[in-house]
Amino acid sequence: MEEEIRKEFMELLRLLDEGKLQEFKDKATECPPVDIAEGLEEIEDEGRVLRVFRMLPKDISSDVFSYMTSEQQQLIAESATNAELKALVDDMFMDDTVDFLEEMPANVVKKVLQNADEGTRKTINQFLNYPETSAGSLMTIEYVDLHDYFTVRKAMDYIRRTGIDKETIYTCYVTKGHKLIGLVSVKDLLLCEDDNATIESIMTDHVITVGTLDDQEQVAQMFSKYDFLALPVVDTENRLVGIVTFDDAMDVMQEEATEAKD
Repeated sequence: MEEEIRKEFMELLRLLDEGKLQEFKDKATECPPVDIAEGLEEIEDEGRVLRVFRMLPKDISSDVFSYMTSEQQQLIAESATNAELKALVDDMFMDDTVDFLEEMPANVVKKVLQNADEGTRKTINQFLNYPETSAGSLMTIEYVDLHDYFTVRKAMDYIRRTGIDKETIYTCYVTKGHKLIGLVSVKDLLLCEDDNATIESIMTDHVITVGTLDDQEQVAQMFSKYDFLALPVVDTENRLVGIVTFDDAMDVMQEEATEAKD
C-alpha cells in the first residue's frame, strides 16, 4: 500500500475513532473505493473492519466491497442482516456479484440467493452455471441496449435516464426482438444533426461478437487485436445477453501472465 494512500486511510480511521462521523463520510466519499479496500485489507481486527465498512456512505459501500478480499467479503456477508445484504447486492454490478459468489461457501451463496428478488436470483443462477473460464461467466448485463426504431432524441433521453446504472455508455448495442443487429456510439448520437433520425439509420451493422461459451483468454486477446472497449456476448441465436468490458478482459490477461510466471 503506497505511503500517501496509507496516510489518507489512517486519517479516515482517526475521524471514525473520534466520532466525527460526518467528516468520516465526507472523507470516504473523496477516496477511491479501491484505496479504502486496500486499507481494510491491512486491518487484522475483524470487528474494526466491520465497523469501518458499516459506517461507509451507502453510495460507495458496494464499490468498496467489490474490491475487498474474498475473506473480508465473507466476513461482511455472514455478519450482515438480510436487509443489509440485499441492499449491498442490489447496488453491485451483476458481474461483481457473481465474482463474489464464486469465492463464497455454500451458506453465503444461499443467504444471498434467499434475499434476492426473483429476477436477480434467476440471473445469478444463470451466471453461476456458465463454465468458470467462459465469456458467459466474465460478462456483465449492465449495458445500454437501444431499439432500432428509437430516434436519436429518444436514445439520448434513455441513456441519461438509465446510464448511471451501466458499466459503460460509450458503446450502445442495437437490438431487434432481443437479437443484436448493430451498434452505435454516443459520439455518433451527439454528432447526428437530425434528432428524429432512427437508430437503425445511423448504426453500424458489422458487429464482432463472442459467444457465451467462448474461452475467456481468447476473448481477452480480441481486445488487444481490435482495440475494443467492450465486446458483446451473444447466445446461439444471436440474442444479446451481456458484454465483456476492457477492464475485465485485462484482469484475465493479468491472471494468465501470473500463471505463466509461476
